Amino acid sequence: MSSISHVVFDIGKVLVDWDPRHLYRKVFEREAEMERFLSEVCTMEWNIAHDAGVPFEENAARLKARHPDHHALIDMYSARYMEMCPNAVPGSAEIVQDLKARGVPVHGLTNMPASIYPAMRGAFPAVAALEVTVVSGEEKLLKPQPEIYEVLIERAGLPVERTLYIDDSLRNVEAAEKLGMRGHHFKHADGLRAELEALGLLGG
Repeated sequence: MSSISHVVFDIGKVLVDWDPRHLYRKVFEREAEMERFLSEVCTMEWNIAHDAGVPFEENAARLKARHPDHHALIDMYSARYMEMCPNAVPGSAEIVQDLKARGVPVHGLTNMPASIYPAMRGAFPAVAALEVTVVSGEEKLLKPQPEIYEVLIERAGLPVERTLYIDDSLRNVEAAEKLGMRGHHFKHADGLRAELEALGLLGG
């Protein structure tokens, strides 16, 4: 019997292919212009404020004050957010389904705006299948802060040393490991499935 009994999934880039480029490639004619916009205007540093619970309107207003020539492109970030995540990550939904079929509790821990999470649940069955999901924008806490992991541990009743935590961010994985979980740095579903099979949670 595996020493792991519970599994926790990150959502973006693990279950859902989230990338602002999916949206902004539709509106920029040149890749270089898009990359400049995402590195200088709608940056990942700016985006993280949404994940921390700052409303889109408030965060956008600050940015538009600094970049008055980009109002429409900045507003697009929230208005067309779901176009940033058009697809599921290949193979991950099947892993969630297979774990649930074997009776393994599966939960979620995500850095995501609170207003976006309901749409994610509606669009992606694997996200809806997670039993307890803690969303950073709702808690106003961010991975890799240990406090947000502790919220999930308490809310889901996780046996920490028997929990596998999966994330595409190595920093977030290491934070989970410091709390006693086993970590998996996600790169693709095949690698995750191989580890779950080695742990005896899938296959056989």
